[in-house]
Amino acid sequence: MTKYDKSASKDVESAMHEHKHEGKYKSDKQAIAVGLSKARQKGKKVPEKD
Repeated sequence: MTKYDKSASKDVESAMHEHKHEGKYKSDKQAIAVGLSKARQKGKKVPEKD
C-alpha cells in the first residue's frame, strides 16, 4: 500500500473545506482530486496519477 505524506492530507482537507463551505467544487471526489493535485505540485509524497 502506498503511503501518503501527512502534509498532503492538509491539502485535501483544505479542498474539502472549500467544497463544503464555499461550494467551489461539484462533488467530494472532485475536491479530493484537486487536493491531491495541489499536493503533487508542491512535491509532497502522493502516488502517481493513473
